[in-house]
Amino acid sequence: MVNGRLDLGFSPRDLGFKEHNSCMKLLNRERIQILAREQDQGIARFVWKKLVQIHAGRVHRGRACVNTAGPYMARFPTERDRMSTHPTTMIAIDPDGAGGPEVLVPVERPVPVPAAGELLIRVEAAGVNRPDVMQRLGRYPPPPGAPSIPGLELAGTVVAAGEDADSHLIGQKLCALVAGGGYAQYCVAPAGQCLPVPESLTMVEAAALPETLFTVWTNLFERAYAVEGDVVLVHGGTSGIGTMAILLGRIFGLTVIVTAGSDAKCARALEIGAAHAINYRTRDFVEEVKRITAGRGVQAVLDMVGGDYVPRNLACLAEEGRHVSIAVQKGPRVEISIVDLMLRRLTLTGSTLRARSVEFKSMVADEIARTVWPHVSAGRLKPVIDSVFPLERAADAHRRIDEGDHVGKIVLEVK
Repeated sequence: MVNGRLDLGFSPRDLGFKEHNSCMKLLNRERIQILAREQDQGIARFVWKKLVQIHAGRVHRGRACVNTAGPYMARFPTERDRMSTHPTTMIAIDPDGAGGPEVLVPVERPVPVPAAGELLIRVEAAGVNRPDVMQRLGRYPPPPGAPSIPGLELAGTVVAAGEDADSHLIGQKLCALVAGGGYAQYCVAPAGQCLPVPESLTMVEAAALPETLFTVWTNLFERAYAVEGDVVLVHGGTSGIGTMAILLGRIFGLTVIVTAGSDAKCARALEIGAAHAINYRTRDFVEEVKRITAGRGVQAVLDMVGGDYVPRNLACLAEEGRHVSIAVQKGPRVEISIVDLMLRRLTLTGSTLRARSVEFKSMVADEIARTVWPHVSAGRLKPVIDSVFPLERAADAHRRIDEGDHVGKIVLEVK
């Protein structure tokens, strides 16, 4: 015990976690406990129980709040502090079944009630993402406990706080990553997954950030360990993910090569900041990557295609290269040479985000708040906005994403 707190006396490396680049920052005890539990290691159960028993509180992230176990003072607001006046029903997009964009019609639903550690947000804008389309088609059901209303990111004003959530945030403008519910006038969000909206952003821009920012940060910078000076290949260069990878790569010193499906999209990717853009319909991206890198290959590939792209991606990697899969648009099965992975010491990994724990996503939000959000506040990072539709025209927003001609993010504006 040190100062009344449990001193575990170990580092991430003792738990088998790599200390590389951004992971070097995972040295404090609250991060170790989250990673340990996520990895389901044997020590996790003991560590988790002891930390929860001994540490309690929250860390303030500007105007946002992370609910974690940590040595921070807690405030206990009164129930009167926790609520503001809001309706009991709301307009939402909550389709009865799977289908085309036409199933996305406005309906009336009860306003959700924030549980412990949650905030109720009056939504002003919500991002539209490819997983929303997959959910609409019946191919990507919400995780247990998530609302059936689609929408994984939003921006708005806090109107109520659940137990253990900071009531000082009522009235504040936040953007949030959620497991569902964004296509509505009101949505609950774990406080730890919220970030303050700075003056440099409109609410539409703020709503377009969380899903792609969390995804690119955790996969390109943490799983693929991309560092300044690395050359990376990103497929879908003009998608929400692709444009975010370009923007972050420019800020953090990466050389970003992207693929896109037309010369016009390639030109747009170059305007956004990609170093190179390859039209995959007219050129072999493997040969182009070899040419661009003088045969050395790239340090990392961020892939959302899957299928027969995977062996071609591996051919693009330099020795010790890292391949991260985040979607499988061309299918989940592939044949690769294990010998090639062994000889060139390649890393093949991947992840999903939606079903990860609140503790993990809160940790990511904290990392982003410290590392990326200063660039957002300074106006150096803004999402690329393709188009904006009112909530009642969610079907048209999905038609736009289905067409595949968009560049950047599509956003719903909520009145």
